[in-house]
Amino acid sequence: MLEAFIEFFRQLADDYPRWNFIFFHEPRQWARIVKGLQYTLVLSIACVIFSVIIGVVGAWLQSSPSKLVRHIVQGYIQFFRNTPPFVQLLFFYFALGQFTPSITGPDGWTEVPIISNVGWAIISLSFFAGAFNVEIFRSGIEAVPESTQEAAEALGFSRLQTYKEIVLPLAFRVSLPALNNNLVNLVKTTTQAIGIAVPELLYQSVSIWSDYPSAQYPTMLLLFISFIVIVGVLVLGMHRWEKAMHIPGYGA
Repeated sequence: MLEAFIEFFRQLADDYPRWNFIFFHEPRQWARIVKGLQYTLVLSIACVIFSVIIGVVGAWLQSSPSKLVRHIVQGYIQFFRNTPPFVQLLFFYFALGQFTPSITGPDGWTEVPIISNVGWAIISLSFFAGAFNVEIFRSGIEAVPESTQEAAEALGFSRLQTYKEIVLPLAFRVSLPALNNNLVNLVKTTTQAIGIAVPELLYQSVSIWSDYPSAQYPTMLLLFISFIVIVGVLVLGMHRWEKAMHIPGYGA
């Protein structure tokens, strides 16, 4: 059956040269697509996790008694919200990347940077989305009644315990719809990692249709469908999570 599948697309390429699904009948091109998809998933999952952590920690630091800490968090938010993510990506990789130490490569004589282009993409995009997540969680925290926090303090909870055990679980429920939108945008923004040669799905797709112009339309179609599926799975998962965490009458 697999042979019939491959032969179908090989024949389609012969009959309709502009619709050459080369990745379905050429193993090397299929391997490039699989590799690109793997990198896209790694980028998406890592950036989602780290950006949420940054948002949770940053929202907590915004209410810090220290004025300096609050100003640092606000400066971070303004920097990453007011500059394009692609410019940030280039800045992290080409500017900050020059100051990171290197180690000796496997061959024993080349120098390999400690943080690869994939690492810089994860760092840059996580900080970018994290800045928005800080504000999302801050608005969720503000929706928690002050009386709830005062009750926790009256019971002897520390500031960290109040945030971790009382405020954050309630704020998280309120923040989920806005967080969902931001994480969807983050997954789509991972395509910008092509700018620093991260071999994610867009990078591999461009490479394929550069080598085989007849495969341009099929590869663009595959790219389009792949992101519909990836984002669709994320939206579905977030929606089900939102429903599971819903508190009747709490406005979430």
